[in-house]
Amino acid sequence: MSPRKSDADRIAAIEALVCRDVGRKTAELMAASVGELAAAASSLGKATHVGLITGFFVPRGEVASPETDGPVGTALLAAALAACGVPARIAVDTPCAGAVRAAAGAAGGGVAVDEVGVDEGLDRLIGDWRSTGVSHAVAIERCGRSADGRPRNMRGVDVSPWTAPLDDLFLAGPWIRLAVGDGGNEIGMGKLPPGLIARTVPNGEKIACVTSCDRLVVAGVSNWGAYGLMAALAVARPDWAAKIATFLTAEHDLAVTRATVDNAGAVDGVTAQREATVDGFGPEIHGPLIDELGRIARG
Repeated sequence: MSPRKSDADRIAAIEALVCRDVGRKTAELMAASVGELAAAASSLGKATHVGLITGFFVPRGEVASPETDGPVGTALLAAALAACGVPARIAVDTPCAGAVRAAAGAAGGGVAVDEVGVDEGLDRLIGDWRSTGVSHAVAIERCGRSADGRPRNMRGVDVSPWTAPLDDLFLAGPWIRLAVGDGGNEIGMGKLPPGLIARTVPNGEKIACVTSCDRLVVAGVSNWGAYGLMAALAVARPDWAAKIATFLTAEHDLAVTRATVDNAGAVDGVTAQREATVDGFGPEIHGPLIDELGRIARG
């Protein structure tokens, strides 16, 4: 019988799976955030109420849809937290709300979805999060404002017509701020050393998000970052491990991804195709990675 791996070994294995460059030239961003996954999970393990933020809209040619990366991982993390007795809610703007609702419904757990219009203003939502006692805000694959105040996709396109300034919600309360991203333009990336995104990522100077956070996880795919956070949370909270692991399966990931596509018309953010893939990768790539994370979570 092989000896049980230490917690540090398990976290290292999780990082090796989810924090690897898949072709975006983000290796230096990952190197600058080593250790953040463990710190984020340790903090999340003390949460009493979690507010999550996600949704990234893809306007490209004839395509105008939310992408599959973000809502899927967010919904499964939220469902896992709820199963562990931690209330969770997900904030999203109207263009991406259908995908988030489809993901939350398929993930289960009865997680509330807070929808806000692109031009609605955030006072109501900020007040709701404050009054319900949100202790941790977690932004996952959410396009944030760049240096000129505009949210931009990886091609440098201004997506503000489809993007509410949820950075302001992320920053508005006394909650601890955790973030997951994969390209440099997502909420939380402002925590990285100044100029790093501009020097290393294509279009980096134009797209780099300036909104910072307390803990930042830079993953190869943002859904992977959410799953890595779930697995690391299982390490930090062994009493939650069995419940978290039930959501860390290839079957769950694919079912929730399909729900966003079939029920809300979500597309792959890289290919812009309406199919159950994420960032150009199909279930043959995502599935084994997620199942391995589940095994690590179970110890």
